[in-house]
Amino acid sequence: MKPTLTVFTPAFNRAYTLHLCYESLKRQTSKDFIWLIIDDGSTDNTKGVVQKWIDENHIPIVYHYQENQGMHGAHNTAYQLIDTELNVCIDSDDYMPDDAVEKIVYFWESNKSDRYAGIVGLDATPDGRIIGTKLPDQIKAFTLSGLYSIHGVKGDKKLVYRSDITKQIPPYPVFENEKYCPLSYKYILIDQQYTLLLMNEVLCHVEYLEDGSSMNIINQYKKNPRGFSFFRKVAMQYAPTWKDRLRECAHYVSSSLISKNYRFLLESPCKVCTVLATPIGLLLYIYIQNTSRKTVMKKA
Repeated sequence: MKPTLTVFTPAFNRAYTLHLCYESLKRQTSKDFIWLIIDDGSTDNTKGVVQKWIDENHIPIVYHYQENQGMHGAHNTAYQLIDTELNVCIDSDDYMPDDAVEKIVYFWESNKSDRYAGIVGLDATPDGRIIGTKLPDQIKAFTLSGLYSIHGVKGDKKLVYRSDITKQIPPYPVFENEKYCPLSYKYILIDQQYTLLLMNEVLCHVEYLEDGSSMNIINQYKKNPRGFSFFRKVAMQYAPTWKDRLRECAHYVSSSLISKNYRFLLESPCKVCTVLATPIGLLLYIYIQNTSRKTVMKKA
């Protein structure tokens, strides 16, 4: 019988930390899942480590190797391969509470509807402190972007999506010589059609490692300007407030200048707001070009 949930993990040279996720999956009180590992071109011993776990046969594991495409490329591959009803991404430096799968499956079976894209739950630190804020108790379902902009939710949250929906949304673009496009691209598009069920339960323990994408956002901006520009054009179109739209436009201007795309105004879907945001975007561009400071940012 096919499991309900795919836990998928993109991994690039993370053989030293993947065991945390593996051990947590072995401890799950429900075995209604499969673990899909997307090895995004690792040059360490990731393949050997995973093969040992496959041979142990404690949990079902699917291992897929690909040439390095970056986090978003690994997500593209995962969404193509997943054939379970639900999916959740657990990063290679994160792990799940022992009863997370059981809670996800039970909550979904009790509340699922075609109206809902899935579930939004909580992330916590390894010592159990909630990342950011809890979800509002007074509502059953809402869009992810609306939770942040309207209800004031803060911090990373764990997203469990219906796999039929993540397959329908166009894949992340892969730009030559770039390795990152914000994962929120898909989430924004899903928000336009569906809401997420709110689940105030910790579904993942997260730790921000020094070599993680969340800890190196300035470098990501510098190295992947076309990926960020693409995302900002989508984000500005669907921004829930004018303040959000102005912010997205400013980032769009900055990323366009980094990529030396001086036609950014002509290509903007929100030209008036982009004009208003250009001075802020120019200042942001100057700041990014003159700093190497590591800044913590949402994983998505």
